[in-house]
Amino acid sequence: MSAATLSMAGIFPPIPTPFDAAGELDLKALASNLEKWNRYPLAGYVVLGSNGEMPYLSDAEKLTYFEAARKLIPSNKRFMAGCGCESTHSTIALVKHAAALGADVALLISPSYYKSKMDAAGLSDYYLKVADASPIPVSVYNMPANTGVDMAADLVVKLSQHPNIAGVKDSGGNLAKLGQIIRSARPGFQVLAGSAGFLYPALCIGAIGGVLALANIAPQQCCDILSFHQHGKHEDAKDLQLRMIAPNMAVTAQFGVPGLKAAMEMVGFYGGSPRSPMLPLGDTQRETLRNILKEAGILR
Repeated sequence: MSAATLSMAGIFPPIPTPFDAAGELDLKALASNLEKWNRYPLAGYVVLGSNGEMPYLSDAEKLTYFEAARKLIPSNKRFMAGCGCESTHSTIALVKHAAALGADVALLISPSYYKSKMDAAGLSDYYLKVADASPIPVSVYNMPANTGVDMAADLVVKLSQHPNIAGVKDSGGNLAKLGQIIRSARPGFQVLAGSAGFLYPALCIGAIGGVLALANIAPQQCCDILSFHQHGKHEDAKDLQLRMIAPNMAVTAQFGVPGLKAAMEMVGFYGGSPRSPMLPLGDTQRETLRNILKEAGILR
């Protein structure tokens, strides 16, 4: 499938990676979670995105996880594989492995360890070389909160001209920048909101969906925002968007991956502990999170 024919429209949860009590991959828990998520009108899944603790997995674990996920993701749902590594060489190798295991698109977070060298020239070279070498379409992934690298709109617009770069997931929340990209990128370039906190306004200016941590615990609500927008039910979309801001903040900036995993347990999924050195939430934090979920109507 080419970038021109690949559709990334819809809602994608960046699924957490489940670990057992010994801190090893728990593929039975993955199967249980996907069986539940598959009941919702999600467009697909991001496997080993930021919420998947991708930097904490070995290369062998990444491939094991990709292979397991592919078997569990229905053919009518997209499989986005998080393949961004610090070097172009490693990223290309992982993209090729993910493609061989059945991924539909490779999601590439920007390299960031040597931040001062990750200017427009460096990032452009990285993305273009990976796109040239990739057997599957790739998507740019701008995540300044984690990487400390915020890609400029004109760089993304430039990258959009590559025939194998299908789109961008932008988690920065700068709607003016998203508007610049949507207006100036090549026709068919797909823009995904990277957070449920600004999903509805992003849709209003031309985004086609979102990769949303909140969709792990509130998949129907996230899909409903998209559906309301598509059917012109803008008051409903606005009201639901406003209700989802607090829980989205709780499982992203406020409590992060440990909060997301705790929230998953609260709503009936397997969460488990994050991998060390991240720590699980304490009791007081869990109670705060539970109250936020209840107030939003996610938890009864």
